[in-house]
Amino acid sequence: MRVLPVGRRALLVEVEDTGRAQALHAELVRLREAGGLPPVEEIVPAAVTVLLDGVADPAALAERLRHLRVPRTVPADAAPVVLPVRYDGPDLAEVASLWGVAEEEVAAIHSGTGFRVAFCGFAPGFGYLTGLPERFHVPRLATPRTAVPAGSVALAGPYTGVYPRTSPGGWRLIGRTDAVLWDVAREPVALLSPGTRVRFEAVG
Repeated sequence: MRVLPVGRRALLVEVEDTGRAQALHAELVRLREAGGLPPVEEIVPAAVTVLLDGVADPAALAERLRHLRVPRTVPADAAPVVLPVRYDGPDLAEVASLWGVAEEEVAAIHSGTGFRVAFCGFAPGFGYLTGLPERFHVPRLATPRTAVPAGSVALAGPYTGVYPRTSPGGWRLIGRTDAVLWDVAREPVALLSPGTRVRFEAVG
C-alpha cells in the first residue's frame, strides 16, 4: 500500500486493484466499529484508493496503515439487496454478441452473478458494482447517449451500474429496474453504499 497525506487531516491509501480497495475499505470500517482505529470521520473507497478524512494524527495513522494486514477477500456479512430487472435494454443484443452468447443467456449470467458495491460516484445513488468475470467485461459506447432513463441497468468495463435518475451516459444498457436508488425521504437515502452486496433478479 502507498499512503499519501491529503491536506492537514486526511490520508489517501493507494492499492493495486479494486478488489484490494474493497477489502481494505471493509477492514478499516470493521476496525473503526471495533474501536481499533484512531478517530476517523469518513472512510471513502474508490477504484484503487481509500480516503480517510477527519484524522486527528495523520502521521501516526499512516505509519500504522503501512503495517496493516488486510484480508484478501471481503466478508459476506449482510444479506444482499435484491433488484428486480426486466432484461430488455437497447444494448442487450450487442452485449450478447460481445459475450458470445444468446440474448436470453445475458439475463441468466448477469442475474446469476453476485455483485458488491466497490464505490459510489457519478451521480447521487450510483454504485459501481463488481463481480462479473473478466470475459464479460464490455467497452463503453463510442458515443454516449444524451439521456439514459432512471432505473437503467448498465455495463461498462468491469462494472455494472444502475442509473438513479435520467442523465447522460455511455454505458451499455441491458435492462431496467423500478427500484429507487436515491430517495431523500428514506433512511438511508442511498439504497446502495460501498460494501453492499447486490443480486439482480430477472422478472417479466
